[in-house]
Amino acid sequence: MLNRRILRVKAFQNLYAYEQCKGSNLNLAKDFIRESFLPDLNSMEVQDKAALNREAEEAIRHFDQNLESNQLLKSSDASAKVKKVVLDALKQYHAANEKDREFLLKNMITSAERIPQLYLLAIELLQAFAKHVEKDLEKKRKLAGDTPVAFGNDLNLANNQVLKNIREAQTYQSALVRHNVHLDDLELEIKEWFRDYIKPSETYQEYLKLSNPTLDQDFEAADDLLKKIIFKNEVILNYFSEKDLNWTENKSVVRSLASKVLKNATSTEENGGNPLPEIAMNWDEDKEFFQNIFNFTIENDASSKALIAQKTKNWDIERLAFTDKVIISMALAEMKNFPSIPVKVSINEYIDISKTYSTPKSKQFVNGLLDVLAKELTDSGQIRKSGRGLLDNK
Repeated sequence: MLNRRILRVKAFQNLYAYEQCKGSNLNLAKDFIRESFLPDLNSMEVQDKAALNREAEEAIRHFDQNLESNQLLKSSDASAKVKKVVLDALKQYHAANEKDREFLLKNMITSAERIPQLYLLAIELLQAFAKHVEKDLEKKRKLAGDTPVAFGNDLNLANNQVLKNIREAQTYQSALVRHNVHLDDLELEIKEWFRDYIKPSETYQEYLKLSNPTLDQDFEAADDLLKKIIFKNEVILNYFSEKDLNWTENKSVVRSLASKVLKNATSTEENGGNPLPEIAMNWDEDKEFFQNIFNFTIENDASSKALIAQKTKNWDIERLAFTDKVIISMALAEMKNFPSIPVKVSINEYIDISKTYSTPKSKQFVNGLLDVLAKELTDSGQIRKSGRGLLDNK
């Protein structure tokens, strides 16, 4: 369905969200501990606030020491109340994390599966504007009757060869049906949006000046309308955001894929008449990869942080860019758990993610650290590649 670079980005976004959830759950658990040691205002006994505060701080210390487990405390000198409160807090913390993990995993899959529908909707909007032009001119012809009417280049969009190539592609028509893509509920909006945003735009007016536009000019016009209006106009963007709860994260991916559909339609012979990008036959396999990279990263979190800490001894791991820690942890999980993916492929993919989602210096940091860790983990046998994974691993 989608190429793995996009899947990695989606996994990164949800792992980033998961780490934020964990931070919130941690604070809530510590709040629970502190509240458990507040003075009992209904008690007739004198409350020793200082002693209660000491117990609260002791409980938080034990909580931090046993954060990776919800079992009995290792310490034997804690009071029964401290042990009970800490165990309750740990159970609440881990239960909240698991709930968030399940939600984000489900949301991640749903969000990825919706991306094809979204970029197909963007292309269908262009098709709808082209069809509107054709219908509008047909009405004018009927009103004119026998009177000759010269429409000049008004039909440029209706005759756009790029849009025509897409319409005539069987794979495109099949994808519309498969992803339930239609604009049946937007008939009035199409007319209004064309009138208010497309027709007065500089891109469209320049396009109308062309006589017999070439295929490249058709592409440039359609691509400009896509990027400068459909993906810039707030009214139109609201339509997409209502379709997708993850629109903020998905917008750039959807725009890129829709633009690639247009580009592919300029050379349909090279791609076997299929203008659709990133559509694969084996979504089940990609979905498994998608889920596994998310789960493996979470499950290997402690070991990944330990590896990062070892290589950044002069730099507090907590001060590293939050995004860098997520990116490096993902890369380590992928290199260790996916033997068919070459190490260099994994490193390059996560460097690209760091360019977009992290700090200006992250590219060099992520590259350098992953190079060192990959070599050491390969030498120690923790990274073992086979088949295609052996390519470029020397």
